Amino acid sequence: MNTSTRCQVHISHDGRLRIDSEPQVVPDGVDPSQVAIQVLHIEAAGSGLPVLVRVQDERTSSRFDMQVMPDGTTQPPGTPAAAAPPPAATEPPQQPSSLFDQLATAQAAGRAHDFDTAIPAADAILQQLTAEQGDTAAATLEAAQFRADLAYLSGEYAFATASWTWLALAWFDRLGPGKQRTQVAAQNAAQAWMQLPLREANPLASDLVNMLLEVAAPERTTTMRAQIAERLGQPSN
Repeated sequence: MNTSTRCQVHISHDGRLRIDSEPQVVPDGVDPSQVAIQVLHIEAAGSGLPVLVRVQDERTSSRFDMQVMPDGTTQPPGTPAAAAPPPAATEPPQQPSSLFDQLATAQAAGRAHDFDTAIPAADAILQQLTAEQGDTAAATLEAAQFRADLAYLSGEYAFATASWTWLALAWFDRLGPGKQRTQVAAQNAAQAWMQLPLREANPLASDLVNMLLEVAAPERTTTMRAQIAERLGQPSN
């Protein structure tokens, strides 16, 4: 019985990458197709079967199918897969040797809710990008978003609130007003804050409200600010 995984890869005009509708981090200077193959290689290697991929690349207006093999190579669909040799018991498992391997491992673990693996890997990626490119480089901010997502999914709502608050301001400074990434980050910060017990939410409220006022016109965040004020038992502005 064929149990190969089937995936959809979408690359937008501006190089953003999604695999099965999930956004992926694409470091600066790296082609998103390379990141997609790295991520899907991990899945193929784990199952021992090819991953069947349908690719839509808006940059070249192309659509095509391919297989990502367990050894990391790609082939046209329908190519018979060679039998994988049994693993050598005497060889230790290879450790991730590049940033892209680390990223693929972290994303796969995050999708499986294996936060004990995903969070340290995401922290290592973020530290490396911060050291190499700076804390507000596009790749660093993408990695910080991934880390903030992991914080929210794992119930670290205070960390997620602080991270998304900072990210909203960072994207605002980098991209300017009215950009979707800034607005999404602001909404995510408010949503994470709402999950906190009031004793933990209170110290973060001032920074959150100030961010909402800075990254958007006041009328656009009126509802969120009113909900925050209601939780704190304060009159809304």
